[in-house]
Amino acid sequence: MKTTLAALAATTALIAPGFAEARDVTLETQLKAYGGPGAYVALYVTDAAGKYQGTLWMAGDKAKYYRHLSDWQRLSGGRAAEIDGITGASIGAGKTLKITVDLADTLIDAGYQLHVDTSVEDGRDNPSEIVAPIATEASGKALAGKGYVKSFKITF
Repeated sequence: MKTTLAALAATTALIAPGFAEARDVTLETQLKAYGGPGAYVALYVTDAAGKYQGTLWMAGDKAKYYRHLSDWQRLSGGRAAEIDGITGASIGAGKTLKITVDLADTLIDAGYQLHVDTSVEDGRDNPSEIVAPIATEASGKALAGKGYVKSFKITF
């Protein structure tokens, strides 16, 4: 699935056409076989100081559950405009979400981090379950989650 962040460019600096080069980045989130309903997952970027820069993807389409993605909710303000056009279905237990986004080269190796928040209805909420550096040395290396995520990988 290909997602372009052009709609976020003006407010998030994730893509700045004409100003910075961008490259395809693949984000792969594999969930554990935990049993129960599908997980809501937010993938978003913060700068080196932890300031929210933008949302890359939201898995789960019922807005009433977004508040359970508490770090994303707190940092983004939970605004619908943050996820317009980049929202898909929740992810079933044991399944993998694999998306490709265009990410500005200026974010790579510059202290930015990619966060993964997860939540399952009638289950535990996992704010910033994964915090991965957007860095060359992290490319292709799987990280284990502390909740529903079995592994997460960012590949340039």
